[in-house]
Amino acid sequence: MKLILCVEDELHVLENNRKAFVDAGYDVLTSENLAQAREQLSKHTPDAIVLDIMLPDGIGLDLLTEIREAGNKVPVIMLTAWDKPYDVARGLRLGANDYLSKPFEYEVLLARVEAMFRNVEQMPERITRGTLSLNVLSGQAFVKNDDLLLAKKEFNLLLLFVQNEDTVMSAEYLYEKIWGQKMAGDSRALGNVVSRLRQKMKGSGYTISTEYGNGYRFERGEP
Repeated sequence: MKLILCVEDELHVLENNRKAFVDAGYDVLTSENLAQAREQLSKHTPDAIVLDIMLPDGIGLDLLTEIREAGNKVPVIMLTAWDKPYDVARGLRLGANDYLSKPFEYEVLLARVEAMFRNVEQMPERITRGTLSLNVLSGQAFVKNDDLLLAKKEFNLLLLFVQNEDTVMSAEYLYEKIWGQKMAGDSRALGNVVSRLRQKMKGSGYTISTEYGNGYRFERGEP
């Protein structure tokens, strides 16, 4: 039975969320603020988190950042006021899987959580391209069984490339996905990570090519 952590300071919404998930066959933990949520996460490993953005002791996006920086890939759906598009955009860039605007129907909430579970289950634990192998759970990448010793942003960028093989992705898009913010015209940080990945990937049978004015492409071949 899957475990859901619901973080919500409006008590009637929290109770209704809890009841909806229990009736659907889930185990449920509840938290009314960030402090309680952090305590729950220190003791339990939920299968998904339903996270309100506005909480009495801070914003849910802070907790989301902590979760992702710790390497925790638990699916997270944000609950937000309908008139807060900036919060939604920021949350998605920080690693939220989905969002739902208040007020909402509980059947829709259940359907969104079930969809998150399907997406996570479809992600393989290991992805292989040539002699390049990525362990998605551990955040490690190997070429011919040699650990590439990738930093977090290096691994996340490589995973994004591998998932979009032969697709040109703009520098702006890549930066927003990996850094969680707009590039603001400075592509040096992204360029440095791409350069390091190219060096570390040598011998894999794949490379990251630059299409000037368009972006980067992960494809077969050696630099």
